[in-house]
Amino acid sequence: MTPVELSRTVLRAVRCAVDEGELSVAVPTRAVVTPPGPGGCGDYATNIALQLARPAGRPPRQVAEILRPHLSRTDGVAGVEITGPGFLNIHLEAATATVALVREILDGRANGHAIDSGHDSHGSHEGHSSHESHRTPYGHTPTLTGQVIPLRIPYDIRAEVVADTLVRIVASQGGRAEVDHVRVGEAVTLRPVPAPEDPAPLGADAARWALLHPAAHDRPRITADHLAQRESNPLFRVRYAHARARALTRCAARLGFHGEPGDVPVDVPGAEVLVRELAGYPHALSAAAAQHAPDRLARHLVATADAFLAFQPTVLPLGDEKPSAAHRARLALAEAAGTVLAGGLSLLGISAPDYL
Repeated sequence: MTPVELSRTVLRAVRCAVDEGELSVAVPTRAVVTPPGPGGCGDYATNIALQLARPAGRPPRQVAEILRPHLSRTDGVAGVEITGPGFLNIHLEAATATVALVREILDGRANGHAIDSGHDSHGSHEGHSSHESHRTPYGHTPTLTGQVIPLRIPYDIRAEVVADTLVRIVASQGGRAEVDHVRVGEAVTLRPVPAPEDPAPLGADAARWALLHPAAHDRPRITADHLAQRESNPLFRVRYAHARARALTRCAARLGFHGEPGDVPVDVPGAEVLVRELAGYPHALSAAAAQHAPDRLARHLVATADAFLAFQPTVLPLGDEKPSAAHRARLALAEAAGTVLAGGLSLLGISAPDYL
């Protein structure tokens, strides 16, 4: 079950409670489902009970208790717990959750860089059908549809790069960001700490990363470290992880097998963390858009890359081992990671080469 499907499941639970007379509320049009925060548990959490408490005239935990059995009876849901003031924490059946997540990511990859502004970094997609070309890339939502986000920025290179990136990130959530420069003394809505020097000598990709990876209140480092091809360089790890994912697909083809979404047990090294990071990608995107913070996306890509690099040695058969269903499932998970990394880098305006 994907986050989108789970959101619909939560709304169905509310509708059931209303139809059975347990709640007297208008069924909302959207239920927010995210990875659990501090103190949470399970695979996903929702604050729907807190959202409905006031219109229902009941305490949030009581609303949560009403909704819990409706959620628990859903296929693919292993259990539901209530934490804090009334958060519903949902445990999914592991195999079901992983298969659905990987399938959703891979189904959207044909259009994974549709809103990229000229950064064709992922290779050709020739041969895809017109149906595939209209699929929504994973993590892209209509959350901000109809909203216009004004970005009033000073004449500064870092502000311009951040604003340019936010145009794409906001568009990924259905909104439109409009950028205007302001003169000294005029009000601004986006003012990241300026770079101490011109980042252009680093080259386009490293310069953008140097300006986008730090939080807006942190002064960026304009150093040659961003060009180093070693593990200490977060940009290198992200791009290397993407290239490794592509290499695994090529190697598997030579061995005569391809990726197929399937169960990847949590005891496979790195698998559990990788699945968690991939599931959290839509939330990272929506947070980056809402908070005008592309660094949220950059940091999430680093965490995803690190999880993938721990997982990727398990993907291909070793020695005389024959490719099996387990290898096909792991390869599909690896390809999903590569898709998310490519899509995220594209939104940042940074290339994701297949070879590195």
